[in-house]
Amino acid sequence: MKSKRAIDIVVGESSGDHDDDLSNKHSNFSGEATVSGEKAVAEHEEGEDIAAGAEISIGSRGAMNKNQRRRGWGPVCLAAPFTAQNLQWISTISSAVLMFAKGTAIPKSFLVPLFALQAPASLISWIKGEYGVWTAFLALLVRLFFYIPGELELPFIALLMIIVAPYQVMNLRRTQEGLIVSLVIAGYLAFQHFSRAGSLQKAFDLGSIIATLAIVCVVAVPCLLLKE
Repeated sequence: MKSKRAIDIVVGESSGDHDDDLSNKHSNFSGEATVSGEKAVAEHEEGEDIAAGAEISIGSRGAMNKNQRRRGWGPVCLAAPFTAQNLQWISTISSAVLMFAKGTAIPKSFLVPLFALQAPASLISWIKGEYGVWTAFLALLVRLFFYIPGELELPFIALLMIIVAPYQVMNLRRTQEGLIVSLVIAGYLAFQHFSRAGSLQKAFDLGSIIATLAIVCVVAVPCLLLKE
């Protein structure tokens, strides 16, 4: 009898442990199912947010493309290269071309103050620095002992003028008064060029077209800078 009771007790304990294990597994499974369900809901909501953001970005891009088609990119692309520094470089290069050009009869001495007023700040700093002073010194030595053509004297004079110019004169650069002076000089040079050419057609001949284009650039740069 005692052995039967012991067997019943052992069987009851094992069945109770088995029931506990089943209940624990059921609870764990239900917990995992709940967590997976929450994850699925969160992923679904995240997917909806991403889709909504994509729709908004696509809509904004479509509106931007429509505005770009209406307004066009032309003015932006054309206005970007014409900064103040680029215009100064155009005027400086045009003045240098006119100093060496042979297809014009303008008084080239007026190009020296125009060059000093329209040269960019980086070039002025280089000329007034150590390298510019040494360049002017060596050019002066060569001028004393050797013959220099007349075309090379104007750049040398412009170099010396920028080095020895007082700061009151150099402060006129990029001011309203300096631009007006530059425009007056450029207008006078344009008048001399086209009047001595004889006609507008002769000014655009093969031998004068480079000087004519340089004159046009020299006149246009102060006008564009005055509008800024």
